[in-house]
Amino acid sequence: MSVAGKRSNVSQSTIFVLVKQNTKPRAFHSQQEKWRLHERTRFLTCTALLSGGLGYALYNWKDDIRRKIGNLGIPNYAVTHALSPPSSNNRQNRDKYNFIADVVEISAPSVVYIEIKDNIRIDYFTKKSITTSNGSGFIISSDGLILTNAHVVINKPNTSVKVRLYDGSTYTGVIEDIDMQSDLATVRINKTNLPVMKLGSSSSVRPGEFVVAIGSPLALSNTITSGIISSVNRPSQELGLSNSRMGYIQTDAAITFGNSGGPLVNLDGEAIGINAMKVTSGISFAIPIDYAKEFLKRTESNRKSKSSRHILDVPKRRYMGITMQTLTSDILFEILQDKDSLNIKNGVLVWKVMPGSPAYNAGLQPKDIITHVNKELVISTQSIYKALEQSETIDLQILRRGQIIHVKVHPEDI
Repeated sequence: MSVAGKRSNVSQSTIFVLVKQNTKPRAFHSQQEKWRLHERTRFLTCTALLSGGLGYALYNWKDDIRRKIGNLGIPNYAVTHALSPPSSNNRQNRDKYNFIADVVEISAPSVVYIEIKDNIRIDYFTKKSITTSNGSGFIISSDGLILTNAHVVINKPNTSVKVRLYDGSTYTGVIEDIDMQSDLATVRINKTNLPVMKLGSSSSVRPGEFVVAIGSPLALSNTITSGIISSVNRPSQELGLSNSRMGYIQTDAAITFGNSGGPLVNLDGEAIGINAMKVTSGISFAIPIDYAKEFLKRTESNRKSKSSRHILDVPKRRYMGITMQTLTSDILFEILQDKDSLNIKNGVLVWKVMPGSPAYNAGLQPKDIITHVNKELVISTQSIYKALEQSETIDLQILRRGQIIHVKVHPEDI
């Protein structure tokens, strides 16, 4: 073979090799692109199927929840337009279950706020008479007769009674009758055609019944609290009170300062008690309305007398100006939870101090615990009552926020 022939063969071979080298990568890239396209298509298909299935499941789940809510009778607010008015079914539920509101609507207009004003002392900032005591009451006769607690209206001389009605109008009241033993009093205002509170029967009250307490705590007129009857005949001896013949109604409806004298009302809108005092959270007491009915019967004959005010069945008493409570085991348990409390076993808890009273002037404060009177151990409130009748001045040892303090009180005659 000639040289030219050899060159020709070499060239052809070289060309062949070059052609093969150029075509193999192209075939490889084509297969890779097909594989990627296939995977992308499969991924998009799976995603679409998964999204569709999930959407269908969510729709069925939401529809199932909607059906279950409907079966429970709960309004389905999620599918109601925000601006659409409530359905008639919703209104029926409110009318059916808001029984407390129905009681308040019936009872509240006859409840009043009572203030005792000092006619001598004037507030420096307001230039008005200082309020020495306040509380609540309720109208029992359309001609202006009001029932309240005696401790709400009994105070120092030179005071006047102001009564604020449900509509905001204010009248001067006259104290007509007072029974210190039952802690009841009547006040009359010169106003007629007033709404009257219905009087129920406390003898038919059962533990567990719903009740509503209406009053004016902290001068906030017609404040409503509700609860149940815890006990229908709690003996006064258990509370350390001087009146041994009365059994109190115990309730967990909140009765705070200013609620005293207001009504404890049943679901028929009838007063079954007169709010008297709170011992601790969830434990409050009311005077049964049956005692008030007896008191009102006795006052009927006294109103025919010339005098406009009568102290019933009670001689003159020494007045210190506090409302107190014997330390029971429950109260002691609450007190001993306080890190500042000392290890006490007996005493009397001061839960209200009347402004301007001898106790107030001596420096007594609510939540003080009286442990000794005239250097003798205080066992119950009877220890305080006994000392009041025997001494012109009483020396009290009190516990206040972990400190022992001595206070001298000069009681007054009422």
